[in-house]
Amino acid sequence: MTVKLSKAEKKVVYDKKLCGLLDEYSKVLIAVADNVGSNQLQNIRKGLRGDSIVLMGKNTLIRRCIRIHAEKTGNKNYLNLLPLLVGNVGLIFTKGDLKEVSEEVAKYKVGAPARVGLVAPIDVVVPPGNTGLDPSQTSFFQVLNIPTKINKGTVEIITPVELIRKGEKVGSSEAALLAKLGIRPFSYGLVILSVYDNGSVFSPEVLDLTEDDLIEKFAAGVSLVTSLSLAISYPTLVAAPHMFINAYKNVLAVAIATEYSFPHAEKVKEYLKDPSKFAVAAAPVVAEVAAAASSSAPAEEKKEEPAEESDDDMGFSLFD
Repeated sequence: MTVKLSKAEKKVVYDKKLCGLLDEYSKVLIAVADNVGSNQLQNIRKGLRGDSIVLMGKNTLIRRCIRIHAEKTGNKNYLNLLPLLVGNVGLIFTKGDLKEVSEEVAKYKVGAPARVGLVAPIDVVVPPGNTGLDPSQTSFFQVLNIPTKINKGTVEIITPVELIRKGEKVGSSEAALLAKLGIRPFSYGLVILSVYDNGSVFSPEVLDLTEDDLIEKFAAGVSLVTSLSLAISYPTLVAAPHMFINAYKNVLAVAIATEYSFPHAEKVKEYLKDPSKFAVAAAPVVAEVAAAASSSAPAEEKKEEPAEESDDDMGFSLFD
């Protein structure tokens, strides 16, 4: 015979369990559990069994346990979770890869009917087609201004209709119509709200970033720093090459406009005095390009010859 624990004893057991998880795990997913049933939550726990634990509870009790744990251990990192404990949320402690765990949680979504008074998480569109309802049911469609016609003794919707918009409450007429049509427009499951990793809290969208995304964002940041440095003439590592090139251009312009000269400016001055020297210097480059183009042309012609011979050999010549 099992002994029922009092509320105070349950709180002690819960506090001990949560403190143990805080000591053992350093990564936590904060998930919203609105409209998630007990059976669905049990399936999620089974799917994550091994390297992750789902913990639900009252926010006030969780906050109290985290504060007490921080005072006892001196580890203040978990205090960053306190502002996130708002609404119907749960904690998923994990030792696995955060992205893989979040993807596993997203798999356990269950379709749900549109209940009266429920706020629609998405737009609900009724598709056109035969509904299978008899003509006596047209009053539902008339109330909602849905164009219909009678086809072979049943009601048929002519055009797609946006029945409910995201953020609107489901009315009694909309709920009754969707139930008659057998449409379960909504799906619910644990939705990852925030991610905690060794004291850092960030959005779950960060988990979807790839190396290419990081390189692109880093390059954009470097470009902004370079532009700002050049605009205010403040030397930085990324702006230094551009500053040196611009300084060289300025000195070169002064040398060309005056009698002042330096070794790197001598060749430019020679080209400006006698442009034919520039043409002579550029001639080898042009010759190399022409040679490369001419060498590639015979190779293409040689590739085409065997195809013609094979056609003749097989007796399928187009000219026979």
